Amino acid sequence: MRLPNAQGMESTGNTGADAARGSNAPTVIVDGSNVAHSTEGQGPRLENIRLVVDKLRDEGFEPIVVADAALRHQIDDSSHYEDLVDQGVIKQAPAGTDADYFILSFAREFDADVVSNDRYRDRQDSFPEVRERVIRFMIVNDEVVFERRQKRRRGQQ
Repeated sequence: MRLPNAQGMESTGNTGADAARGSNAPTVIVDGSNVAHSTEGQGPRLENIRLVVDKLRDEGFEPIVVADAALRHQIDDSSHYEDLVDQGVIKQAPAGTDADYFILSFAREFDADVVSNDRYRDRQDSFPEVRERVIRFMIVNDEVVFERRQKRRRGQQ
């Protein structure tokens, strides 16, 4: 994956469904729109996606980034974002559709976790396993921290 960082440097690697199937690294689906919007007080940042992808790779995962079609109109670095979509590095949900469905479907297909701060409450009937798949995160001063939690006990909220 080639994602430009804030200094214009690029992070490299490959990603996508083919890489997920061919790699020994566990696949993680990244909710690209949620990650891009995660910096408080700022608009959506492409750098947030790069930071999360790099952290996942450092921890031995193979990320697949899926984003809403609307993100291309909101992201801070739209030129690089468009390049990444055109290259297939960022998978963009079809316009007029809900990317959440695709994110959760790919997570089920690849038996993968999902990096997002979305709780997907509106999708829990169709994807009851979603609570066990979501990895929440924070980005502070360009450092990413993932929530490390044990499986939820029955009845625990």
